[in-house]
Amino acid sequence: MQPFTPSWYMILASYWFASSFKWAAVLLALLPGRVAQLVPDEQKAGALGLLFATGAVMAFVGPPLTGYLSDRVGRRMPFLAIGAVLTAVALVWMAHAPSYAVLFAAYILLQIADDLGTGPYSALIPDLVPRSKRGAASGYLGTMQMIGNIAAAVLIFSLPNVTGQFYVLAGVNLLAALLVLRAIQEVPGLRQRQLSFVQSMLAPWKNPDFRWVWATRFFAMLGQYSVQTYLLYYLSDVVRTFDAFGLHLVDPAQAVGVLGLMIFVGGALSAVYAGRRSDQLGRKRLIYVSGIGLSLVMLPILMLPRFDLLVALALIFGVFFGIYLAVDWALVADVLPDPEGYATDMGLWQTSIVLPQVIAGSFGGLIDRANQASAGSGYTLVFLVAAGFFLLGTFLVRQIRGAR
Repeated sequence: MQPFTPSWYMILASYWFASSFKWAAVLLALLPGRVAQLVPDEQKAGALGLLFATGAVMAFVGPPLTGYLSDRVGRRMPFLAIGAVLTAVALVWMAHAPSYAVLFAAYILLQIADDLGTGPYSALIPDLVPRSKRGAASGYLGTMQMIGNIAAAVLIFSLPNVTGQFYVLAGVNLLAALLVLRAIQEVPGLRQRQLSFVQSMLAPWKNPDFRWVWATRFFAMLGQYSVQTYLLYYLSDVVRTFDAFGLHLVDPAQAVGVLGLMIFVGGALSAVYAGRRSDQLGRKRLIYVSGIGLSLVMLPILMLPRFDLLVALALIFGVFFGIYLAVDWALVADVLPDPEGYATDMGLWQTSIVLPQVIAGSFGGLIDRANQASAGSGYTLVFLVAAGFFLLGTFLVRQIRGAR
């Protein structure tokens, strides 16, 4: 297949689609549902929280470790193949787990398998795509991520059989891996890295541009998770009625689903175009547009807490977030210092997603105390803080010297 064509970019990004499809479905519905089946009601929240906490720790450690192994071996595709097969095994095992202990073991296998596949896979853009085309490649990744989330929502609502949902996820994961393995094949001329594990983990942090890129993504993701984590409670406590454009919803969880769908649609619409434009205009301009746009969207949410307005704003938020996703992969790829360490460095960069989730979860106590002092003020505070995080992540991009 001829490289750098739309079909080639889509196949390159197809495993990212499968990963987003899988995690959106598993974390949103399938894992909580299976825990509820296997654990008494009075224990299910704690049991689910233990799984999420364990997964977060593994997601923080796994990608850099598997990326390091890939760099040491000098291969990408064997890790993708083994990771994809083990991912499918873990999903089927989760579907049939007869107890919480077995479900826990299957979920651990899923985390290991996903890291084994996606850690080395994340290096393929800097490995294969020249700097002048990385924006386009990053745009397709962002689009496929958004489409994966949309597909997960469609799967959950259209296929009521939970076991069948697990099997669909397993099949899509294997198919996407097969497409990449057959069409992209192994990275030519990849050399084995000779640095030790400790040296490999420390090496990218010596590069100021890598530190700034990591920080910009950290703050952008912290803004996003600060909103996402407490959106359900904001709708329940402040918005309360969920009527918009002919929709008449009662359950705030359904309202969250509608807003999430609008965000994903907006992101899918903007990502490919924004990625291509970043190849022409430079990465920083697009980051400025997305970050300022994301922060400004927070203000009408606070001033006019109406569900119909939130639906429209969710679409706009998705457009700006899609622009960000279209550029951030290309931005980090532009500043990575050592081609022999791309997988390790990309794995370390991925930790900028995990840590914000943990930090955003710690804001709950502060929100509760503010709400007790003045109804709804906790949500006002966290949304304003989120806007600040978006702006901070945006302006830190100015410090990056290795990309325009």
